[in-house]
Amino acid sequence: MIRIYDTRMHKKVDLVALEHGKIKMYVCGPTVYNYIHIGNARTFMSFDMIRRYLEWRKFDVIFVQNVTDVDDKIINKANEEGRSASEVAEEYTAAFIEDMHAVNVKDPTIRPKATEEIDTMIAMVKDLVDGGHAYATEDGDVYFSVRSFPSYGSLSGRNVDEMEAGHRDLRTEGIEDRKEDPLDFALWKAAKPGEPAWESPWGQGRPGWHIECSCMSKKYLGLPFDIHGGGADLIFPHHENERAQSEAACGCEFAHHWMHGGMLQINGEKMSKSLNNFFLLRDILETVDPNVLRFLMLQTHYRSPLDFSDERVDEAGVALDRIKNAVKNLEWAIETAQGADDVIDAEEVNTLLRETRMAYIVAMDDDFNSPKALGEVFDFVAKANTLVAGKTLSAADAKLVGEVRDLIVELIGVFGVDLTATGAEEASDSGYPAEVVDLAAELAGFDGTDAEAAVQALLDARAAARAAKDWGLADAVRDRMGELGFTIMDTPQGARVEFAG
Repeated sequence: MIRIYDTRMHKKVDLVALEHGKIKMYVCGPTVYNYIHIGNARTFMSFDMIRRYLEWRKFDVIFVQNVTDVDDKIINKANEEGRSASEVAEEYTAAFIEDMHAVNVKDPTIRPKATEEIDTMIAMVKDLVDGGHAYATEDGDVYFSVRSFPSYGSLSGRNVDEMEAGHRDLRTEGIEDRKEDPLDFALWKAAKPGEPAWESPWGQGRPGWHIECSCMSKKYLGLPFDIHGGGADLIFPHHENERAQSEAACGCEFAHHWMHGGMLQINGEKMSKSLNNFFLLRDILETVDPNVLRFLMLQTHYRSPLDFSDERVDEAGVALDRIKNAVKNLEWAIETAQGADDVIDAEEVNTLLRETRMAYIVAMDDDFNSPKALGEVFDFVAKANTLVAGKTLSAADAKLVGEVRDLIVELIGVFGVDLTATGAEEASDSGYPAEVVDLAAELAGFDGTDAEAAVQALLDARAAARAAKDWGLADAVRDRMGELGFTIMDTPQGARVEFAG
């Protein structure tokens, strides 16, 4: 049984699908007025990991994520740059999708845009007005009456009587006297000159932010749906307001479970423009490998604060390299298998495979505990390295080792980290420096132009020198290749190299 921490219940609960074998999941998407920052990226990668795990556990996941393409921030950006709000939204929607692909986040099943769902929003606002949960002002604004919904505050754990005015955005500032209660929030905003606007029963206007997700999740998932997710910063007011207006409109449960990811810090401090530590994802990716970034995110539980720093990135890179190198070692052992006798205990390996898979599942079933699951993978990697160390495999051994290799790739792949380009596949595009060709010509008499062939010529020359006890040449090959970023490793099957360029 998968257990998740439910924000509204304030505890871990069993995840029981409302429809057997199917999980309907909604995660709030971006407001597209700029490139997303690294904190946004953490939320999206966390829920991508959760989705991938549920799919790996054989759930049919319907994943909906919206795009907010009409908002004050988009309008302000358009005004600053002298172009239309739709042009700004279109540019940054495309950039968001590009950034998500760059970090291997899967596309949602459905990605609705707010501007394409206006009629649905107007209909819900009308239902709320007709049901006595909302009211229109003379100026054409429509507000939700917070005190008409008795359980308001239960998601965020707040008491209505102790709250100050809830959400106060750029449009509502200075007009609190138009509200019946300072806690009430906008469902529909009357149009201002030059802003995008649509016709409604209350005149020209546009939707409030909170109503968008209520309508799009209901339309594409139905009510109730299984999981509503987002960053912890959305619990109040956005998700509190979403739940209130949705349940007031339908008279039913909105989302069965609420899940929220922890915030990201930079070098132990809250990320903010004022502290000059506000980093866009695409800027980070100029120097950080996407797989390393995802690996860094996995090392902290999705609900816990995550500290992002150069040191943490380096540590994640080293940890990921341990797994990559283990896969390379296994593949090398498989490729060089030529022994006549079996040297690996099949029963022992099959037990290890079974126990590792189960330990991984137990960890992830406990509220998607990726750090613990990674620990199980690292334990498995250490045993896998021991399994092939100093051994020449038979064909039967190689088949078993292939299963070990496949399980490592599979379990890390559940996290969205791709190891399939390692080993032999990676060698076809080695990225070796051109200087290695000149070195091979100097030390090995190589007369070709291919860098991979040059590396092999150097290894062959070193092997011949060692056989002839020409230690000077053997050491020269090792040292000069080391200067170019190569590490030579001697194995029972022969010498091999790793390149850290």
